[in-house]
Amino acid sequence: MKRILMIGTGGTIASGKTAEGLMPELTSEQLLSFVPAVSALCRAECLQLLSLDSTNLAPSHWLLIAKAIRERYDRYDGFVISHGTDTMAYTAAALSYLIQGARKPIILTGAQKPISFDSTDSKVNLTDAFLCACSDTLHGVMIVFNGKVIQGTRACKTRTKSYEAFSSINYPYLAVLQDGCILQYIENACLPEPVFYDTLDERVALLKLIPGARAELAGWMLRHNDALILESFGVGGIPSYDGNDFLSVLEEGIQGGKTVVLTTQVQNEGSDLSVYSVGHRLKDNPNVLEAYDMTTEAALAKMMWILSLSRDVAEVSGMFYEPVAHDILYRG
Repeated sequence: MKRILMIGTGGTIASGKTAEGLMPELTSEQLLSFVPAVSALCRAECLQLLSLDSTNLAPSHWLLIAKAIRERYDRYDGFVISHGTDTMAYTAAALSYLIQGARKPIILTGAQKPISFDSTDSKVNLTDAFLCACSDTLHGVMIVFNGKVIQGTRACKTRTKSYEAFSSINYPYLAVLQDGCILQYIENACLPEPVFYDTLDERVALLKLIPGARAELAGWMLRHNDALILESFGVGGIPSYDGNDFLSVLEEGIQGGKTVVLTTQVQNEGSDLSVYSVGHRLKDNPNVLEAYDMTTEAALAKMMWILSLSRDVAEVSGMFYEPVAHDILYRG
């Protein structure tokens, strides 16, 4: 029987009612007591690492989770991380860069309603997560939620209340679960031993453009960070207003050694700066990286990982466009 480690971090799945709203309070051992069927799948052991609403998770916590897995990787056949849904996609993306090529399944799951509620998705999600953690053909970091198995770099929370909280963006589901069976479509490549990383550069900012956005906001963010991810409109571009020159502000940041990444606010189909003149001004700049079909969560986590390893412009560009865990398919 396989040995699976469950890592508790808090989230809705572990929450209870308080006078101030739902707050995490159950341990991973208590969560397991609600799903006795897991004992027939594997030998489950628990590690209560955190007890936080995922809104309060930060990159330092991603490093803590990765470290916990690294220190115990040889002792277990798979891992289940119970996690809040609000930032689960960010954690899944970050872990995909911090733990690369893992043969063993590293599964994140959670719920839209606490496990103690009469009507909840918690029990199914948690049982499905353990089922996937026992698989011999599911590799690396994934989210298992509402019967879907999603690549860690491709997940996005697209619903706030429905049980189908997560979507796979610009990439197929790896598998689906039906009646306790895994119907797998894609098997990820893996390495004999994973490659672990233990650093992230947290000085990566994200700016979502709105009509009439002021360029000085981008300038301020570039001055106070090492990289700026700019979520533009449609297939991508930067606005041009009288007395509000985004291009000059971005170029000044680049000349100061900062990295600029252009992506889109539209979830599906990705960016293409070559389409419109508002994008061409950046398309021709080799120091501006384009995210193409990457999710914003993956682009942000990948830049944090890359900039912790190198500041060389050519190396940063090469690493950004080198696929990791199927995070990018189209590269111009």
